[in-house]
Amino acid sequence: MNTIQKAMKLGRYTDAVDRTLEKLKDDRISARIWNHDHTVWKPAPSEIANRLGWLACPKNMMGAIPRIEQLVEQVLSAGYTHALLLGMGGSSLAPFVFRRIFGVTAGHLDLSVLDSTDPSAVLDQASRLDPLKTLFIVSTKSGSTAETLSFFRYFFNLTAGVAGPGAGEHFIAITDPGSALERLAQEHDFRHTFLNDPDIGGRYSALSHFGLVPAVLIGMDVHALLNQASRAARDYVSSDSPVAGDNTGDRLGGALGRLALAGVDKCTIVASPAIASFGVWLEQLLAESTGKEGKGILPVEGESMGDVDTYGDDRLFVYLRLDGDDTHDAAMDGVSGAGHPVIRINLKDLYDLGGEFFHWEMATAVAGHVMGINPFDQPNVESAKIQARGMIEEFKREGKLPELTPTLEENGIAVYAGRKWTTLSEAINGFLALAQPGDYAAIQAYIAPTEEFAALLNEFRITIRDRHKIATTVGFGPRFLHSTGQLHKGDGGNGLFIQITSRDAVDVPIPDVTGSDASTVSFGVLKAAQALGDRRALLDAGRRVIRFHLSDDLADGVQTLARNIS
Repeated sequence: MNTIQKAMKLGRYTDAVDRTLEKLKDDRISARIWNHDHTVWKPAPSEIANRLGWLACPKNMMGAIPRIEQLVEQVLSAGYTHALLLGMGGSSLAPFVFRRIFGVTAGHLDLSVLDSTDPSAVLDQASRLDPLKTLFIVSTKSGSTAETLSFFRYFFNLTAGVAGPGAGEHFIAITDPGSALERLAQEHDFRHTFLNDPDIGGRYSALSHFGLVPAVLIGMDVHALLNQASRAARDYVSSDSPVAGDNTGDRLGGALGRLALAGVDKCTIVASPAIASFGVWLEQLLAESTGKEGKGILPVEGESMGDVDTYGDDRLFVYLRLDGDDTHDAAMDGVSGAGHPVIRINLKDLYDLGGEFFHWEMATAVAGHVMGINPFDQPNVESAKIQARGMIEEFKREGKLPELTPTLEENGIAVYAGRKWTTLSEAINGFLALAQPGDYAAIQAYIAPTEEFAALLNEFRITIRDRHKIATTVGFGPRFLHSTGQLHKGDGGNGLFIQITSRDAVDVPIPDVTGSDASTVSFGVLKAAQALGDRRALLDAGRRVIRFHLSDDLADGVQTLARNIS
């Protein structure tokens, strides 16, 4: 893999970044991180000293592989053909990336990931699997993630309906020692529970049990993956400075942090098609780690390339290029030629991603130091959860969620905004007119995360980018709450948030407990409460928010919004 130094074209920011790298060298930041020195980030060790276990993953996880492989042999011998991972955020994104990039090796389990509370998404998974041939992976670090435990109760009841008392054999857990999920797994006779190192935060857990158990299930060569990660880790151990050896993460982190402080804080991720899904994992790592204390690096993932003049001066481009793939070469030459900073990373093959996981974790830690923030906490995530829980409690008392009055209704679309516009066109254009240079538009879609809707939302975001020259992101709710939600409420407040909600055509009750059909809350209610809760949390944080509620054809509704942008 080429070194980052050879791949950086930073233009007018070169000298500033070079000075930052020298400062990192003088302060021995790399060595201090390896020594678990919390003062690299903050004077107090809280949520730092107990979050550095990821540094040892490449070495420590080699010894865990035989037990994982033993489990795989057992379930394959038992006739299992599929696996469904139930999880959110850091517990689900690496498995999702592995499945998308590496596929499924013949004779292994076909893995799907459920990280949406949209009722149709839940029903889609339920309709496509045979519980008797499916291994369910209940994955949550805390062991108490609301969405994950709701998925568990639903699918455990579904499985028990056909497997009877042996339903637990179809479930495994990945969690921290002593968590509520560990106890739940024991009570329900799970086939196995993998206990992860509790000193590894969720978004830094790709190379731990959370990522590697699903990777082995689909037949990946995890030895090759960890060998690449170990090679990356050795580069840091062999040197005290970020300017000796191939300390890619140090260089990358120094550049990311310095550029962000200079206002170049939109990290646009461009990748060869075969590894494009890596950006989904990287999005959470960067956003949740850096978006706090009024600062942040916004990862722009999945945004189609456009003309050079659509990009503002706040853009940094990171180009992840697989050898032999020139898909984006011309576009990257174009943005570099226009003066935008570009960092190019070459990968020889897919398993080089093992090194990239580690490099980016180190880079994020270093960027946090440069920016003066703690990259391991998430101080603003809880605000939306508190709001959502309050609304769920109100639903249980009153039988309905809080009702908001729309400011406008047109063509089956209800608009909720802080000011009154008379038409849908006025609303969307008036809201986007608030954008200033350096702002971004975040589309938050609480609809089913299908490929059809993803394509329509991409067209919507590109229309916004091309007309208003601002960076755009798209997140399906509630998935993004565990990814970019921290940054949305913790950064400098330069986001415009476009929330898209819908009337669910079907709904699915969430069992209150396993073994019973009694249900107080449905997946549709949970999703709606999360949308309302995040909207309230954003408004409380002083963010600019508009909500469009689509009651009829969702595809037509999204297209209508895009058509109305002038």
